[in-house]
Amino acid sequence: MDTTTAQQESLRDAWNPPLPDAPGFVHTVIRTSGLRTHVATIGAGEPVVLLHGFPQHWWEWRSVAPAVAAAGYRAICPDLRGSGWTEADDPRFAPEIQADDVHALLDTLGIDRAHFLCHDMGAIAGMQLAYRHPERVRSLVQLAVPPGFMEFSPATAPAFAHMPALVMHRPGRSLQYLFGERYAAQPMSDETVEAYLRPQRRPEIAAAVRSVYRGMVLPVAFRLLGGTYKRMRLHPPTRVVFGAADGPFAEPTARRICRNHAKHADRFDLVFVDQAAHFIVDDAPEAVARIALEWFARAEEGQPDHPVEE
Repeated sequence: MDTTTAQQESLRDAWNPPLPDAPGFVHTVIRTSGLRTHVATIGAGEPVVLLHGFPQHWWEWRSVAPAVAAAGYRAICPDLRGSGWTEADDPRFAPEIQADDVHALLDTLGIDRAHFLCHDMGAIAGMQLAYRHPERVRSLVQLAVPPGFMEFSPATAPAFAHMPALVMHRPGRSLQYLFGERYAAQPMSDETVEAYLRPQRRPEIAAAVRSVYRGMVLPVAFRLLGGTYKRMRLHPPTRVVFGAADGPFAEPTARRICRNHAKHADRFDLVFVDQAAHFIVDDAPEAVARIALEWFARAEEGQPDHPVEE
């Protein structure tokens, strides 16, 4: 083992619990009001903010962020409130609290505008920022979550089936069941699942599960179903990406619930990835990176979008 590798492992192990291995990332803590956000960064250039899903953290982007960095961007991967190695003074959640956290993070880092690549829970914050602060969002790629202006369909109901158990979650109960074949097209190794669930050893993170769903995810789901975002205009260029094996959002259903996109969004696109389901970043990281980078480039060049097939 060379000296550089030994130093990297020592720094990684200094976090409690130790960070999962991901070469090339720089780890820092960014302080904003009431929050100490762990941020993993790689690369240099225009900023891309990558917001992870649940029950995941920055390490979800271990394969995607290096590809983003290699394309000439600075990939910024924060642990959202209630996840990973981020610490909050107040354990309570509100519907837009993670979006507010990310907005404050941009201010602290001196970032005026950024591209966003967001999955699952992180897509909630990314979408809310795009609606409330479009001047901060250069473009948005949203993974495994429908746009805010979605039309309701009974076919999408299974996408919410996991919520009751998480609303009633008891600290100490394993979340390993969420990584099963129902949500992942490619089996995850025990080591991968352990890396995702490692922060659950921290009492404040284990206790946050119920608060996240009661205070944020469930209210936002009701807003989606109630049409809140249909009464708003989505201005940043937005691409929504689903795994082709993500049952509730199979291609016919996804196209149907997005068919009126022109009424609600300035620039919108839909993409489907083969052999991927809800955990699309783990199922198909190379495809996710390619699809996101193509959208960022198109947004920067102002190219016309391909129409969404009806």
